[in-house]
Amino acid sequence: MTSSTENVTRPTPTRGILALTLLAVGLILVAVFLGVVDVPTTEVIATLTGNGSEQSDLIILTIRLPRILTGILTGIHFAVAGTLLQSITRNPLADPTIMGISQGATLAVTVFLFFAVYRFNSDANALYTLPVSWLPLVGCVGGLLSGIVIYSLAIAKRMAALQLTLCGIAIGAFLHAIAMGIVVGWGSSRFEIVMQWLSGSLYARGWEHVLFLLPFTMAGLAVLPMLYRPVLMLRFDEDVARSFGLSYRLYFTLTLGVASILAASAVGAVGPLIFVGLVVPHLARFVAGRHFALVIPFAGLIGAALVTGADLAGRLIGGPEEIPIGVVTALAGAPFLFFLLRRYR
Repeated sequence: MTSSTENVTRPTPTRGILALTLLAVGLILVAVFLGVVDVPTTEVIATLTGNGSEQSDLIILTIRLPRILTGILTGIHFAVAGTLLQSITRNPLADPTIMGISQGATLAVTVFLFFAVYRFNSDANALYTLPVSWLPLVGCVGGLLSGIVIYSLAIAKRMAALQLTLCGIAIGAFLHAIAMGIVVGWGSSRFEIVMQWLSGSLYARGWEHVLFLLPFTMAGLAVLPMLYRPVLMLRFDEDVARSFGLSYRLYFTLTLGVASILAASAVGAVGPLIFVGLVVPHLARFVAGRHFALVIPFAGLIGAALVTGADLAGRLIGGPEEIPIGVVTALAGAPFLFFLLRRYR
């Protein structure tokens, strides 16, 4: 009876694909047409067809469109990374923070800004000297280094998946504490500069951020088809996976590397977005049902839709003083986390 009920209430994969695609496309279109600055619909269409005014071109093509595309790519990165990490660690509460990726990126960006702005700039209010163009690369490198260090410790100590999770949480908390210590000791005038990045924001994201993320997106998605069967096997204990002929350590490392690269590049571009990598994989598995091959594609679609929708909500609700996207995703994801805690207790 339970199986029959689940089959009735759970949407079919075809309907799920159509629904998620329509949702993502719809949110993207709404985000293009709506914003803090009111641009007439006819003017937006004219701009998209190459006949817009100079002002509408600036708003749509230079500000809104790259911001939306950056959100789409980061949503895909966080969602796919979270899905991979939950699969290989067999932990339903895993997300990119599990390997200290977000915390490593946070510490790297904080240290970089401290030395670039504070140590070598005597003018505390000279915000124009902030080297924001370097933040994506610095955050990405910091996140990857953190993941490498934690995984190296896991290899050296021959840690199991649960031990790796605990190691990542502990070291991630340590790195975050150092970053916050630097921020607190930095002074109020610069505290706001760092907090804008730490809150997770698409504010002022341009085409350079799209171009930064796109190679990571293409490379990660190109590798995923080759990881389908290994990830399916990695969901079991190591001995079981090896009994199927899987080179466990090799594919665990490769899958973890792909997840780390996707997450680190996303954090570097927009800052840490809370709950995206945690919530989206569960939604994707619900929609996909028993079709595991569709979980990652669904996760990418849902991640893109979630980040786009959260950014749109932050812009429309906050107005000129927009609400950072990280705040919106945290508010939306917290109730879902409580639901998961009740389900898995």
